[in-house]
Amino acid sequence: MRQAIIVCIGIFILGLSFGSKAQSSSGLPAGKMQPMVEAVCSACHGINLITRSTGYSPNDWRLLITGMVDLPEPDMSRVVNYLADNFPYTTGREPTIVEGDYTLEIREWRVPTLGQRPRDPFMDEQGNIWWAGMWASLIGRFNPETGDVQEWQLDPSARPHSILPDAEGNVWYTGNGNGTMGKLNPETGEITVYPMPDPAARDPHTAYFADDGMLWFTLQHSNMVGRLNPQTGEIYLITIPTDSARPYGIKQDSTGMIWVAYNGANGLAQISPDDMTVTEFKTSTPDTHIRRLAIDSNDIIWYVDSGRGYIGRLNPATGEFSEWGSPSGSTSHPYAMEIVDDVIWYNESGMRPDALVRFEPQTETFQSWALPSGVGIIRHMRVTPDGDIAIHQSSSNTIGLAILPE
Repeated sequence: MRQAIIVCIGIFILGLSFGSKAQSSSGLPAGKMQPMVEAVCSACHGINLITRSTGYSPNDWRLLITGMVDLPEPDMSRVVNYLADNFPYTTGREPTIVEGDYTLEIREWRVPTLGQRPRDPFMDEQGNIWWAGMWASLIGRFNPETGDVQEWQLDPSARPHSILPDAEGNVWYTGNGNGTMGKLNPETGEITVYPMPDPAARDPHTAYFADDGMLWFTLQHSNMVGRLNPQTGEIYLITIPTDSARPYGIKQDSTGMIWVAYNGANGLAQISPDDMTVTEFKTSTPDTHIRRLAIDSNDIIWYVDSGRGYIGRLNPATGEFSEWGSPSGSTSHPYAMEIVDDVIWYNESGMRPDALVRFEPQTETFQSWALPSGVGIIRHMRVTPDGDIAIHQSSSNTIGLAILPE
């Protein structure tokens, strides 16, 4: 039976938001619209994001642009035509969609502040979807049932890479841009900032609350892992033993051990919560790069090998690795990962459109779906209280839900 997919895209109120000043030199092709494109686009990001792109169709360029700036007509159509003519859709990156019997519903909503690049959403117990607006340094909340939306502005230099809730209803964020951890109290709007105790700890990245309430986080380019005590504010940092390991995703298993993915090296780290000693598990393939990981009910570690286009599995008890090639091949760049009922979910971020993939370990079979607004990238996905998956597409300024059948 052919797989079914139901798509619903909701649009919020539009608003204009500009980020930090970027480079002015462009290399854009000559043309009547070159000055406008350079002026509008470089207000938020480097022109190299355009020149290095593999191109889009006119509809996809429009989808991208309307998620970044509010251009009136006829300027919008002129910019779209200029970009589509000079940077047209390039074939060869289409995902290999695997058909199957599993039925999935995908819903997406555009967030209000344009150009913010939403990421790392989660759903709270009340059904609100929260996200980090990295480029606009904000935290947002949306209720899919009522349409209510609110955004809280952070320090402009914070550039939150990820957010997560605590048991008291606060929302914590990693200040990737200014070397801080932060806590937002949504009831009062109060923001508490925790600077890193070491100037070498520059870029808090992804965080995870351990069962004992400690907040663990990675610092990718600083090659560190940190632990923050929310009760005292004390932060303890360690440096990863492998140079340039670039610690990325982080989770905890049922025994209390902390697991970290290496985006810059071929391995995973197990960290003891007692003394923060590190045990490394290296894959046999040097060009393995692991962005995210997830842990099943048997404490088996699953991961995405972004560098080679594989997903993999580590049995910590035996040290044995197993792996499977992703359907779209070596350039698929698996990125985000989550486990629901011991079934593996991840995305193929190197494809256009971005593809959401389901892998059934019992049968070792795949099924996949193209994201409806798939000109962006899912960088993190998390299971909701109802057993669905919160997703996003940063480039198209959307958050969403992959709704699994009951």
